[in-house]
Amino acid sequence: MGFMMKEVVGSLQPGQVWTIKGLGAEGPFPELKEKLMLFGQFVGDWEMDARYAQPDGTEIKTKGEIHFGWILNGRAVQDVWMSKDERTGKAIPSGTTVRYYDPKIDAWHNIWISPKQGVLQTFVARKESDEIVLRGKTREGYPEHWIFSEITPLSFRWRAVESRDMGKTWIVTEEMRVGRITPG
Repeated sequence: MGFMMKEVVGSLQPGQVWTIKGLGAEGPFPELKEKLMLFGQFVGDWEMDARYAQPDGTEIKTKGEIHFGWILNGRAVQDVWMSKDERTGKAIPSGTTVRYYDPKIDAWHNIWISPKQGVLQTFVARKESDEIVLRGKTREGYPEHWIFSEITPLSFRWRAVESRDMGKTWIVTEEMRVGRITPG
């Protein structure tokens, strides 16, 4: 009863339907701009081709979208990952990541939330050579890395790898080829 949703059609960004007042930001926090660009370089809209390895050796292929934006006075980057419904072609949100740079550890904290999958995962990310590696654990407690690689202004590769033998061998569980739709 006490609130009203206001439509602001003229100020919406591509792929943006609704925002929480105070969440969005115009750009990176100036004093940390250089460090913030590790993930800030992805701000904008992207399309992806994804493949998910299945335990039986088969794989599922899907298409989708990813939308990255500045939040919290430019101190963090949030993304929304969306899968395309094969029947309707409509993009359905599957999860979101909030990422922020922590100067105390010179790394990024990343929190992935997927109500659809019933998952909340945390990672610490750093630039390693020409890749961005997020280190965390699977729901079962196995080491898992999410890796951004082959990064250019117009594309990147994203993959999830996990180890069931404490890092001796790694298997790719998800892989995406991603291309930019609009700049950030």
